[in-house]
Amino acid sequence: MFKSIFLPVALLGAATAAFADEGQWQPHQLPQLSSELKRIGITMPAAKLADLGKHPMSAMVSLGGCSASFVSPDGLVVTNHHCAYGAIQRNSTPEQNYIVNGFLAKTRAEELPGGPNTLIYVTEKVENVTKRVLDGLSPTLSGSERHALVAARVKALIAECETDKSTRCSVPAFHRGLEYYRIKQLMIRDVRLVHAPSDRIGNFGGDIDNYEWPRQTGDYSFLRAYVGKDGRPADPSPDNVPYRSKDFLVVSAEGLKNGDPILLAGYPGRTSRYKLPSEIRFARDVDFPAKAATITADLATIAAATKDNPAWDVRYASVAKSLNNVLKKTQGLMDGFARKDIAAIKDVQDAELRTWQQSHAGANKNLLTELDAVIARDMALQRQEAAWNEATHSDLLKSARTLYRLALERQKPDAEREGGYQERDLSFIKARLTRLEQSFVPSVDEARFKAALGRYARIDGAVRPQGIDALLPTEAALPALYRSSELADTAKRLAWIGKDPQAFRASNDPFIALAVRLHDAGMALENQRNEIDGNLERVIPQYMAAVIAFKTSQGKPVYPDANSTLRVTYGTVSPYAPRDGLLKGPFTTVEGILEKETDKDPFIVPAALKQAIQGKRYGVFKDKALGTVPVNFLSSADTTGGNSGSAVMNGRGELVGLNFDSTYESITKDWYFDTAITRAIHVDIRYMLWVMKEVDHADNLLKEMTIKYPKN
Repeated sequence: MFKSIFLPVALLGAATAAFADEGQWQPHQLPQLSSELKRIGITMPAAKLADLGKHPMSAMVSLGGCSASFVSPDGLVVTNHHCAYGAIQRNSTPEQNYIVNGFLAKTRAEELPGGPNTLIYVTEKVENVTKRVLDGLSPTLSGSERHALVAARVKALIAECETDKSTRCSVPAFHRGLEYYRIKQLMIRDVRLVHAPSDRIGNFGGDIDNYEWPRQTGDYSFLRAYVGKDGRPADPSPDNVPYRSKDFLVVSAEGLKNGDPILLAGYPGRTSRYKLPSEIRFARDVDFPAKAATITADLATIAAATKDNPAWDVRYASVAKSLNNVLKKTQGLMDGFARKDIAAIKDVQDAELRTWQQSHAGANKNLLTELDAVIARDMALQRQEAAWNEATHSDLLKSARTLYRLALERQKPDAEREGGYQERDLSFIKARLTRLEQSFVPSVDEARFKAALGRYARIDGAVRPQGIDALLPTEAALPALYRSSELADTAKRLAWIGKDPQAFRASNDPFIALAVRLHDAGMALENQRNEIDGNLERVIPQYMAAVIAFKTSQGKPVYPDANSTLRVTYGTVSPYAPRDGLLKGPFTTVEGILEKETDKDPFIVPAALKQAIQGKRYGVFKDKALGTVPVNFLSSADTTGGNSGSAVMNGRGELVGLNFDSTYESITKDWYFDTAITRAIHVDIRYMLWVMKEVDHADNLLKEMTIKYPKN
């Protein structure tokens, strides 16, 4: 029987269990998997899943970092609580704290603005443009020249695609630069917060339970997309109307059981399944330990600087939440690498590839030697870039550097500007600079910058970027910098947009002056990065072509690494054994919430929720086998960051859950998919519906959605 062991070349020879649900597949690849989907019980035709214009793929959307899906014809979107956290925080104050208390709009008029950074992207078209990006590139080009030429072609393809500000196009690389696809998306700019439970439900367990199992977290929220009266995306306005989504998911409260098949669709961020052993060792021994130490220190600084000030704590809540999530994942990666020597596994598999490459007729015999050399240079530069990030770790400085770079880039024709600084990017730059006021306090930023400069001073001088030490302020000089700068004021910060470079060079604002002073050193690093990236972009696609040829010879399709584009994965509801004698999952229940209850965050249980559990008011959401309401469940689906909020569907394409996390033992799946222990964690849709009915009384939303209830 055909087995779903579609392992990248770096994983050749890994486990060949029959239920290895590995792969973050491009929708057009799904017909290749038709027999496997049928085998696990997916009844939807693979050809239908491959069509972005048909249900259910037409209901999937991106939030630009998270995934979501339409669940009503009136633009109602469901996603994770942590994905809507920025909008929740934006509307919260110490007096009206929607983070703690939750929020529900009973009418459309009560819905709250999500803010300029809350956007919804609807994928409309995907087309292969590899030929237009790569044809005719001379092998004699330097790395920088090649990188610049590819970037110019990509920008031209984007400009050709973006006919108005309602459309957002991108041309991401697939298979590490072997293929390029142009993605056309409708960008909805008026997004409003509709409903979010208290974080004592939506973030129950907090950072303690993050990546852990068992879990009892109701990680869900609702947003709504609004457009102009003509049906096209428009700037936020009270005159806008709900977006009429082409399709939406039917919600199924009929439930799942152990072994049931699931489909999962969303926008996974980044995976590294095709990394070489040397890259694994660099991440394990150098990059991840340094990152963990930096984040730990930064979190301690934020905690100390916001202590005893509720308003400051609210401002930095989202920042701290994000940092804690990255830290937990980084620590999990280090623990995973210690538990299983993935580098050694890949050594064996890499040797198999090299043997095949050398014996294959017509193969470039020098390819892998050249690749090793470029990767070594890449890793050396990464250490310098990490040092640079420590030296410039200030939100105020980052804002000043962005503004100065924008002024310089705007001296060029739009097509020649660096990506991220074209006219199409101006609204995003304004949004970032505006949003800073939600998560910024000068004294906290000063404390973070001071601590980072102290860490930078302890970095080996050979690793620091050349020439920047003399340009940096001393720790003692920081108070004067923050007292004298006007960039902390949003209006004055935004007023710098549109000024010419000479105005920056003549400025007495200390952060503007620091940004100008550091610019050349930053560009020197960027130029080195472009040279190395250009060489990687030349060599790695040849490597990936060899990978695909080798896999094809074995009759196995190859999925590309995740790159924030729409993907589909599949699996089954599955328990797992993290160690000998211990079996976990696959369901948790509301009783587990009370078992974890304490009188301290993050295990405080809202009174209304506690009463509903104790009163066993389970109604139609009671699982017959469990005898209660399920909260979270596990599946073997292949997920990563960016899959947060992804729709989890049953074999008929109905919404049965939301993806929101992975088990701690699964964190290394970004590098290596271990079929025995890799599990994704999902909110059971029955818990979401039950809380909405029994706790938050969101009857208006329950009525708006199309819900299939279990038959008696």
